[in-house]
Amino acid sequence: MSLELIKSLRATRVFTAEPVTRDQLTAVLEAARWAGSARNRQPWRFVVAGDRALLRELSRLGAYAGHLAGAPVVVLLAVDASLSTQDAEFDAGRAAQNLMLAAHALGLGSCPASFFPAENARRATELAGVREPWHVRTAVSLGRPAPAPRGVPAVPQGRLPLSDLVIERP
Repeated sequence: MSLELIKSLRATRVFTAEPVTRDQLTAVLEAARWAGSARNRQPWRFVVAGDRALLRELSRLGAYAGHLAGAPVVVLLAVDASLSTQDAEFDAGRAAQNLMLAAHALGLGSCPASFFPAENARRATELAGVREPWHVRTAVSLGRPAPAPRGVPAVPQGRLPLSDLVIERP
């Protein structure tokens, strides 16, 4: 079994102007829909946004949300906050990872953005057009990756060795 798809997934923050096709969008949303969830509650809704003004406004709602402005399409993950918050947020993360892996398999790039502090999440929820019990704290940008800018990466590259990450207990 090859894990290359998982191992090769990287955040894409710069996109070409090429649109994401309806078939590609449907495929990544289907992958997200099939993520597991606690008690199969599926505590998510997917708000698809492509309006340039909306994406620019969303891009100002967090220190690491800037990439949303340049994406052809953004998927906002609305989570039902009336459910167990920890379960629902974890399950939304599972759906987001499915979405990003499916995008990668289709040759698209993606990058998650978190809306913090709470006021930014409230505004993202409002911009998504959803109301209680739904809240938006995360979005995923999607598009065809553009060539990466040259220079020194802002974050460390690579992964820690597995031996540094695993604690075995008898």
